[in-house]
Amino acid sequence: MIEEVNHNDSDSMNDPVFHVEQEHLSKTYKTLLSMEDAIIARMKKTANTAEDYKRTMADEATSNFASEGEAQETYIEYANLNSVIDALNQSQQVDADKLSNIQLLKPQPYFAKVVLQFKPGADPKEIYIGNAGVSDDSYHRLIVDWRSPVAEVYYNQSNGPTSYEANGRTIKVDMKLRRQFDIYEDTLNAYFDTTVAIQDELLLRSLSQQRTSQMSAITTTIQKEQNEVIRHKDVPALLVNGIAGSGKTSVLLQRIAYLFYQNRETLNPEQVYLITPNPVFRSYIDNVLPDMGEKNPHILTWDEFATHVVPAGRTFDSVHTTMNVFHRIDEVVPDLSFNEKDFKDIKLKGVTLISAAQINKIAARFKNVPAGPRLITLVREELEDRFESRLGQMAGTEQFQDQVRALSYNQQLALFGEPANMDSEQQAKEYTLKFLEFQFGEARTTIALNHWVRVDRIAKRLLRIENLSFLEWLYLKISCTGMVNDEAKFVMIDEVQDYSPCQLAVMARYYKRAHFLLLGDENQSITDHSSTFEEVREVFGEHRGEVSECYLMTSYRSTPAITELFAKLAINNTGMQISSVQRDDKEPELIVCNNEEEFDANLKRVVTNLAGEKGLTAVVVNTEQELTEIWNKLSSYVAQDQLYFISDGSTLPEHGVLLIDLQLAKGLEFDNVIIPDADCETYPETDLAKRQLYTAISRATNTVSILAKKKLTTLLA
Repeated sequence: MIEEVNHNDSDSMNDPVFHVEQEHLSKTYKTLLSMEDAIIARMKKTANTAEDYKRTMADEATSNFASEGEAQETYIEYANLNSVIDALNQSQQVDADKLSNIQLLKPQPYFAKVVLQFKPGADPKEIYIGNAGVSDDSYHRLIVDWRSPVAEVYYNQSNGPTSYEANGRTIKVDMKLRRQFDIYEDTLNAYFDTTVAIQDELLLRSLSQQRTSQMSAITTTIQKEQNEVIRHKDVPALLVNGIAGSGKTSVLLQRIAYLFYQNRETLNPEQVYLITPNPVFRSYIDNVLPDMGEKNPHILTWDEFATHVVPAGRTFDSVHTTMNVFHRIDEVVPDLSFNEKDFKDIKLKGVTLISAAQINKIAARFKNVPAGPRLITLVREELEDRFESRLGQMAGTEQFQDQVRALSYNQQLALFGEPANMDSEQQAKEYTLKFLEFQFGEARTTIALNHWVRVDRIAKRLLRIENLSFLEWLYLKISCTGMVNDEAKFVMIDEVQDYSPCQLAVMARYYKRAHFLLLGDENQSITDHSSTFEEVREVFGEHRGEVSECYLMTSYRSTPAITELFAKLAINNTGMQISSVQRDDKEPELIVCNNEEEFDANLKRVVTNLAGEKGLTAVVVNTEQELTEIWNKLSSYVAQDQLYFISDGSTLPEHGVLLIDLQLAKGLEFDNVIIPDADCETYPETDLAKRQLYTAISRATNTVSILAKKKLTTLLA
């Protein structure tokens, strides 16, 4: 039985609990403001102290190297100065972090409270949970971070005996109360006591809000099944199978924030990679982590990843291969041996920096090292040293020094920040070296990514393949050269089903030390080269050894009526498990038009009825040829400032009507969705079409209008 107590401001006059909670909020908010003022004042004072100290020490410090003893005293004096400055910098950083947390909390100091009894007979403790943690100057914890171990009991949503993990220990507690708050700054609008979050008032309020151009964090409304993914133990590969609207992407971002919190001393954003389905989606999620006080990790599309790892001038195709070819590569690479024709000049802007013959000589010095990643690493390290020596040698030649002298005044300012003074030989060499760094510095990338290895020639010899596809080329290069990113600790792949098994194998090999979070929905595999979850398990089982799984089967995006409609299209009987959060809804509208005129009239009616409303209305088209036709129709009756065509480089508007193809719509959500091409030709009786229609329908939160000319697709019959 669900026990639920809701109290809002209309009840406040007769509710003593409301008054107590408002009083606590007011006191907390006042404390936050007071702490903010004190920290700002302290940081200003520390900055001034540091400047004064630097000036004083600079005046008093003497640089005396006349004797060994005097030099030693000078070094000690400098060390003392630096230690004081370091201490001031550390103090400043501590205050800056605390100030950042306070400013993050000011719009909503906290969103929940739990009352926990840690020992029988002991007084229960009240713990307030917010988007960040903060303690007062007496180290009393005012608010705990939602990612802290104790906050887990709130998300577990079970009153009574429960537990959480902290520092490797299981802490048993008795949860006496679980309370949610609707708060803005120092004003308490309402509070809710409930044991079952699926009925939470705050969740329903959040779901009823209009969609915007940016995804928002779900910290305040994380559900139990979502929390299990967010706080899942660190494993080599975690596969999350979630239906449309289950919050997969939100969970992914909360998981990243959680990992940053749990590993704050050892993990930085440069070590985390998020692979997104398209550029529009990237802009959609861009603000989520910063709004939680965390920096974004690397966010890449597959094309951007591919561009990074290929040498200049090589194009990457969309030709897909099979895992059989990859297995063949794995078989033959151990027998690889290099010869002089397997290397190519490191050449840039017409200048040969290191010749293929020189590379071959370096490789020949390591006769006892078999061909493969270890040998390539040894050669690469030698090439890095050789390149630095080469730049130094070039900097001493008249040829390149004359090029520096020939630079205009403005060019010199742009390169050096000052006019080049080349009166002495040493000065001439220094400026020329800076010039050469600008001209040829990217050769370091060529060396680092092993672009001096002729992979195509190796493939011809080992595999008897004349023209490698891009995926084959890349996998072979990784296999025989060890070209990997071994700095990445976590890689998150959203919409994992959209990648072929070979693409996934490439990423698994390239990010060789990383743990993977894989999120997807087999029902949203909308291309011919996508992966089944069985294939995902096989790839990462082979490369990571273990694949753990979690499931998200509740739709928080769509109304029950919309959820019921797309659930019928689900494959592998997952539709039987799909549920949605109950709220007011409107039945999807299915419109079959007998002719073009009737179609135009109905499309105009549906669009114009929605165009005046707040929020986003998306016209989702599955075929490229339909885009221009539909755009021309929309342009005739939707105001120019309310109509948007979404392409790869677009960001979503705050409101209005937008035309978008299905591929770009993946991962996004809209208040209203119009599908204008739901006929048998566009959506035939195939599994692929079924998944495409499932994806299109499930983008909607409130309403769906489906139009077809002459005959509706039998998938909806």
